[in-house]
Amino acid sequence: MFTGIIEEIGKVVHNHKGVLLIETGLGGLKPGDSIAIDGACLTATHVHKAGSRHSLEFELSLETISRTCLGYLKDGERVNLERPLTLNKLVGGHLITGHVDGAVLILKKTDLAGGHARARFELPKSLRPFVATKGSVSVDGVSLTVTKAGSFYFETVLIPYTMKNSTLGHKAQGDLVNLEVDLIARYLQTLSEAR
Repeated sequence: MFTGIIEEIGKVVHNHKGVLLIETGLGGLKPGDSIAIDGACLTATHVHKAGSRHSLEFELSLETISRTCLGYLKDGERVNLERPLTLNKLVGGHLITGHVDGAVLILKKTDLAGGHARARFELPKSLRPFVATKGSVSVDGVSLTVTKAGSFYFETVLIPYTMKNSTLGHKAQGDLVNLEVDLIARYLQTLSEAR
């Protein structure tokens, strides 16, 4: 489980044939540890230590490649990183599983006063029941509040902190991002359908 509060922006060193290598300053990691990369929960298969920086190696399954944007990452590209939630950690965002529901397009991004931005994201028909105004979503691993939900899109407002401390500040119209809908909404929908 994760919170959607990004700890660091890492850098893609290598992404080829299902092997992803990420450079990070996050310490204390070992093979077998989980980490969210742009919101997708992955298991580190190798940790290469070099001073204060580390390289984490991940093997991408076909399922991960088909549901996320991770297969498209290029060398040098930046990614959002978050270590998993621990029992003594404050939940500053919302509960995120790291199980991405799909890759969606940024339809529009507009700068607002005070360093804020409004972002409009594609909303596939299959995910519409799980996204509501004032509800929560995770976009590239960032916990966001939905400010408006339409029939084919949803919008959020990105605060200056999010713009600076995650990759969403550099994303633009036409970019693909990973979307995870709210866990509670998913379970409520499943319970409703079962009745």
